[in-house]
Amino acid sequence: MTQTSVTPPLLASQSPLVWAKKNLFSSWLNSLLTVFCIWLLYQFVSNVCFWATTQAQWSVVSSNLRLFLVGLYPVEEFWRLWSILAIAGCLAGISWGLWGRFSRFVAISIGALAIALAILLPVDSISKILTLAISGAIGIGFLVGQQCKRFAQSSLILAISWFATLPISLWLIGGNLGLTAVDVNVWNGLVLTLIVAISGIIFSFPLGVLLALGRQSTLPLIKWFCVLYIEIVRGLPLIGILFMAQVMLPLFLPAGLEVDRVLRAIAAFIFFSAAYLAENVRGGLQSIPKGQAEAARALGLNIPLTIALIVLPQALKASIPAIVGQFIGLFKDTSLVAIVGLVDLMGVSRTVLSQPEFIGRYAEVYLFVALIYWMFCFSLSQASQKLERKLQN
Repeated sequence: MTQTSVTPPLLASQSPLVWAKKNLFSSWLNSLLTVFCIWLLYQFVSNVCFWATTQAQWSVVSSNLRLFLVGLYPVEEFWRLWSILAIAGCLAGISWGLWGRFSRFVAISIGALAIALAILLPVDSISKILTLAISGAIGIGFLVGQQCKRFAQSSLILAISWFATLPISLWLIGGNLGLTAVDVNVWNGLVLTLIVAISGIIFSFPLGVLLALGRQSTLPLIKWFCVLYIEIVRGLPLIGILFMAQVMLPLFLPAGLEVDRVLRAIAAFIFFSAAYLAENVRGGLQSIPKGQAEAARALGLNIPLTIALIVLPQALKASIPAIVGQFIGLFKDTSLVAIVGLVDLMGVSRTVLSQPEFIGRYAEVYLFVALIYWMFCFSLSQASQKLERKLQN
């Protein structure tokens, strides 16, 4: 018996004029609403453009650009920041060459950031050349990644290298162990925001996964500990946890042991975000049919391997939108550290607005800060969508 293949009907493409008539001007009411919305949009865009080109005082941003980005970090130690960006760029290039198009977005973003810093930051020519050389490090990393495809363990080594960049970056920024120590009070601006956000994301994710697995456990002690932790932390405001970390945590430490304010803030973000991530991952775990685990056990896999190889990857795939949404929320919540005395990007904006020549320039300052937050949050969103599309193929 022969089977005939059925070809789907070809959809006729619509011209823009036909589409507009069908969707925007299909009736007199839709036509009226369309014209009104176009008029509102024109008024808004024209007024914003007029203000931005004639009335806005953008010198408040250009004069304080270094303060926004690196705060009071010593100029002679800028090479540490360039080194961190070079390490990240090289790893992003290797990821691009090894993992394909998903990592290309990260590599291009780091390269664009390096070029923007070289152009905008008021530093000497040597620093500008070093910053531009980061784009070259991305290219070299891409070639190395292409050659590493032949090795079986290259992906695992690369993932470990990405995790190792955080302690190396903290060591470079803070000093000690052979480097001149830099006081945490000069970790300001965008540098502090990125340190808190990236540290919170990297460490809260595995903790949240463990809490989600613990809440699903059949062992009562582990299950109820995870349940109590998640429910208590989710019932507290983040600002309260930040104050507890800054004020009460030193009371429980041994005499002579001090933890600086930045690490205490990072710990607060990790413990707070982990509770919400645990619920996101738990939702993904509950979406997996029980037949998956039963089939794995029928094949002879024990419980840890079943979770690690069968259940957890599918749960994390289903939870990607919620997890990335939590990461974006964590990045924006870093602005709360200004309340406990740390000068992040929002704290720097208040410092800039207190300068006598720029008093009252709220719109320019907060629009610039909002643009920086939007760029990072939008990049996270785009990266998550690329990851979802890659996992679906």
